[in-house]
Amino acid sequence: MSDTLLVSTRKGLFWVRRGGGRWDIDHVDFLGDNVTLTTTDPRDGRHYAALDHGHFGVKLHRWEDGRWDEMASPTYPPKPEGLEENDMWGRPIAWSTARIWALRAGGDDEPGVIWCGTLPGGLFRSSDNGESWEIVRSLWDHPKRRMWMGGGADLPGIHSILVDPRNSQRIWIAVSTGGIWFTENGGSDWVQRGEGMRADHVPPELTNDPIAQDVHCLAQCANAPERMWVQHHNGIFVSSDEGRTFTEITDVAPSTFGFPVVVHPRDPDTAWFVPGIKDELRIPHDGQLVVTRTRDGGRTFEKLTSGLPQKHAYDIVYRHGLDIDGSGDRLAFGSTTGGLWVSEDQGDTWENIANTLPPVYAVRFA
Repeated sequence: MSDTLLVSTRKGLFWVRRGGGRWDIDHVDFLGDNVTLTTTDPRDGRHYAALDHGHFGVKLHRWEDGRWDEMASPTYPPKPEGLEENDMWGRPIAWSTARIWALRAGGDDEPGVIWCGTLPGGLFRSSDNGESWEIVRSLWDHPKRRMWMGGGADLPGIHSILVDPRNSQRIWIAVSTGGIWFTENGGSDWVQRGEGMRADHVPPELTNDPIAQDVHCLAQCANAPERMWVQHHNGIFVSSDEGRTFTEITDVAPSTFGFPVVVHPRDPDTAWFVPGIKDELRIPHDGQLVVTRTRDGGRTFEKLTSGLPQKHAYDIVYRHGLDIDGSGDRLAFGSTTGGLWVSEDQGDTWENIANTLPPVYAVRFA
């Protein structure tokens, strides 16, 4: 089990550690800065942190030898002269990094490889532990990329990156909004996946089009990578064929709407979600913060509430705000109202670690 949490917030990166049978905040780095995401490379233990300094841009840092060092940030190539691109609101899309929204280590056979997804939709690859980055032109230049549109953010963005544990050349990404994309040759070319997903907020002719799907989060079972789970703007979907086709799950109380999903690392039938009210409200149903769990591939769901506030709760959990460690027993999540909870028993009970953190963007076991 992992005894360390990295909690990315609007005002710093909080290290939370378990010792003496309890979890406590140990210290905070980048105090006052907007930390949008972290990841830990399981191959060498290095931590990576993405910061959004607003007017001063995006920064990327790597923790090594007991300190954070600033690294190169992914940089877009120059936009061709005369090219005009607009987002779904008609605003020009600049070829520049607005946010780092996904970080993922490559396979065990690719030491030094890190993948990075950004707004406005660029996928970047580093082969030297983040010292330098190269945009994946095969995806950025794909003609369908210009059909992507903003969803969870005003600009389209890559938020989920999965590397097949059986073959590191096989990679899936998810775009909000642009659906699921797959490569089997390390990014040389890409195909769209996601048949069976449904969007109810687009023109009728696009309802079932994979390009129009607002995937909030894509997760995969480590020991059974063919099983994938999607938390979608329109609900919950599950695939048993590596994302080629999905089945919609509709009967879940209190809601199928939400942002995060995690999967048990060894049991592909077990997954967790944090539901809320859709669209304008985006708060828990009836002021009750709950986690939902299925153990049978989505046929039935349990509503987990022990230790979670059941009155006047207004917490929403972002797509990177829920995590599970390698044991499959320990989970953690943080919310927009600065709450942080940990479970040691697959979500049956939850321990509140903090209620006064800045808004939480991401929670990751280190």
